[in-house]
Amino acid sequence: MGVTRSSLPRSVLGAGAPVPWWRNRRVIPWLVQGAVGLTVLVLVAFLLSNLIRNLTAAGLLLSWGWLSQPAGFDIAETILPFQASDPYWRGLLAGLVNTLRVVVTGLLGATLLGTLLGMASFSGNVLLRNLTRVYVEVVRNIPLLLQLVFWYFVVFLSLPNGTAAIQLPGVVLAKSGLYIAGFAEGLRWMGPQLVNGVWQAPLRWSVEFGALLTGLIAYSSAFIAEVVRGGIAAVPKGQWEAASSLGLSWIQTLRQVVLPQALRVIVPGLNTQYISLAKNSSLAVAVGFSDLYSVAETTLNQTGRAVEVVLVLLGTYLALDLFISLLMNGLNRLVQIRER
Repeated sequence: MGVTRSSLPRSVLGAGAPVPWWRNRRVIPWLVQGAVGLTVLVLVAFLLSNLIRNLTAAGLLLSWGWLSQPAGFDIAETILPFQASDPYWRGLLAGLVNTLRVVVTGLLGATLLGTLLGMASFSGNVLLRNLTRVYVEVVRNIPLLLQLVFWYFVVFLSLPNGTAAIQLPGVVLAKSGLYIAGFAEGLRWMGPQLVNGVWQAPLRWSVEFGALLTGLIAYSSAFIAEVVRGGIAAVPKGQWEAASSLGLSWIQTLRQVVLPQALRVIVPGLNTQYISLAKNSSLAVAVGFSDLYSVAETTLNQTGRAVEVVLVLLGTYLALDLFISLLMNGLNRLVQIRER
């Protein structure tokens, strides 16, 4: 029986013999990835060159000089002072501040309401538990745009004005806006007051902002409630029984035992809902609130710089969503169990 090279032991062939690069299992994956990456770069460069060529031929080559030109329009409600003589970049910045105002307030409100609804899903009160399920199922299955239209045209614009406005301790809800008590000049506490038929208060929210915020909180809280419910359901039943044996109440059990363990399941789902809320805030244009998208749309109509304005919108919303994702991923790492 003849002896072949493949039948010889490795020691005979030489353990240190180099393997050809085309057969090296460590080199081949890098070569494949490099080839794919180079192909993608060439494709992107080709598409960009065609885009620039077409924009140049149409006279639409990217230009940012218009940002310093006077905007020529006003913004009804903004924290950042703005007037028509200010440049476009300041108007876009004022719109961004309004967007951040909506997103931050909406995240806080939706998280609080959604957590309460998720906890109520495990209540021993049958009526509360069923009402929570009805709310979640109804709100989740109605488009957000329709809900915003409902809150704005049906609810907020139908509110009375003057002395007929809805008056609560420290809060007045009228057709002209939401008036909230606060500190006035000289750090003097001041509640809403009716002066010459017009309500005045240290803090005022327009009905546009109120309708947008209410719609976002109501809609997002329904999804967050399901995330919280799923996280609580993932906690073993034995934890509930152990807490009950220690004499803890239902609220104490949720707050001290169940929710801390459920966070490992809840946080990743919250990340998705937070990003969705930030993107959904662009529907402010439906109720006339001057957010970033609304200001950008007006800017586009006046300047005709469609590509530049869209790039600003894309970059801003992308950066905002990535920032939210970064924070939530950091929180997710903190709540995970570290194995030794």
